[in-house]
Amino acid sequence: MAIDSARAAQAVGAGACFLGIEFGSTRIKAVLIDERFEVLATGTHDWENRFEGGYWTYTPDDIWSGLAGCYASLKAAVRERYGVVLARLGALGVSAMMHGYLPFDAEGRQLAAFRTWRNTTTAAAACELTGFLGFHIPERWSIAHLRQAMLDHEPHTRDVAYLTTLAGLVHWRLTGEKVLGVGDASGMFPIDSATGTYDATMMARFDELAAREDMPWRLSDLLPAPLPAGEPAGILTEAGARLLDPAGDLMPGMPLCPPDGDAGTGMVATGSVAPRTGNVSAGTSIFSMVVLEHALRDAANPQIDLVTTPVGDPVAMVHCNNCTSDINAWVDLLASYSSLMGQEVDKGSLYTRLFEAALAGDKDAGGLVSIPFVSGETIMGVQTGYPLVLRERNAALNVANLMRMNIMSAFGALAVGNEALRAEQVGIDRLCGHGGIFKTPRVAQSLLAAALQAPVTVMETAGEGGAWGMALEAAYLALRAEGESLADFLDGRVFAGMQGETLAPDDADVEGYAIYLRRFMRANEAEKAAEAAYATDA
Repeated sequence: MAIDSARAAQAVGAGACFLGIEFGSTRIKAVLIDERFEVLATGTHDWENRFEGGYWTYTPDDIWSGLAGCYASLKAAVRERYGVVLARLGALGVSAMMHGYLPFDAEGRQLAAFRTWRNTTTAAAACELTGFLGFHIPERWSIAHLRQAMLDHEPHTRDVAYLTTLAGLVHWRLTGEKVLGVGDASGMFPIDSATGTYDATMMARFDELAAREDMPWRLSDLLPAPLPAGEPAGILTEAGARLLDPAGDLMPGMPLCPPDGDAGTGMVATGSVAPRTGNVSAGTSIFSMVVLEHALRDAANPQIDLVTTPVGDPVAMVHCNNCTSDINAWVDLLASYSSLMGQEVDKGSLYTRLFEAALAGDKDAGGLVSIPFVSGETIMGVQTGYPLVLRERNAALNVANLMRMNIMSAFGALAVGNEALRAEQVGIDRLCGHGGIFKTPRVAQSLLAAALQAPVTVMETAGEGGAWGMALEAAYLALRAEGESLADFLDGRVFAGMQGETLAPDDADVEGYAIYLRRFMRANEAEKAAEAAYATDA
């Protein structure tokens, strides 16, 4: 739909717009929407995690320069399109990759480098806590990182006064408030959906563990207060406004909604917050989220994470660390080959052409199989990733099969993990795909439907990403009627009449994917052997 420039300029000037900023793994993105939820402008800032001191991390300068760079990109886009300076907002919100470890002392000093979700260094702590609490604690959760630091006798653990996520950190610096959206908080420590806060029994048990090691704090004093979507979460301070906009045009005093994780914004961006709805968010990592209508039989199942929606309802999450990174590496290789041959190509067009070629590949990728693990993959029993490609002696090695292999492998670990949901008889009425991998129509969507053996819907906004979902949460804070639930707000206002396409699993694709998945699981044994061999060499 074409944007009315005059109406958009008026909305921007009147401060009747809503801003969502999301810190993804490789890009920080800002999305500005109006009261019709249409995207008026976007801003981006590319960044990349680094492996330092044994951890995947981003430095503080990465975070704050990236935030300002992303906002400056958005501000420039608004001025170029509409001829006005972005100075006021109706509301805004920040989201980021969930989980990880960001500890601070009582003076607000960061005590350790940011340890992102990508780290698989907490296996001992996660295993111990899962048994101790009777609840599956994934390796990437904040509590697993804290416990591992305690097990490793890291001196800073005695000085921790505040522990938060990346979204919580940015929100704190913008507002001064130590709060967190309940969905993001559920990636720090288990949430009791009946109370909307951390599980009191489990928290008391962890405090017993900490007391045995003479820690001078209680967990309840360290964690940010969980808030449901729609609750006020603070006001943009003068210092916060300057962090966002060092040029000084952005005015302080605007309300912020609770900071959220990328899992929650993916649910919002696909309208998947009611029971029996679900979504798959695909980027550097990939995860499926299904809102539950009944409790799971096994809360300690290692393939299912129990988290919540942005309003605190229980969700079964299957999270995999690896999705598109290896695809990107192959596309970069093919682009560099074209450049070598004197044929410069537009990267976006190359992605489209290569994805479309995948549909012409053999249903099982012609005997090719890859393990796309750039980092560890807990579901597959891999601690350190070594991407590899295997091909049978009579494999049909061509571009179509190569790309089909890459896309099918991007969904491989997720397909393995979702077998556990089927075993729990979790009902799904609607599953939405979300993320840049779905930009090329029907390609990744059809292969995901085959992988999960379920219909997959892709909305026309699928490529906007979690920043759009965060902008919607900001709009919900400002615009919701009294008693209007998030589900009703999304269904009745945002997604009513929105176009989307649903693809049911194709029988031939399902059969081909089943063959491929068997190869994928066998190849994973070779991946484990490679991991062991490289570890020995190291």
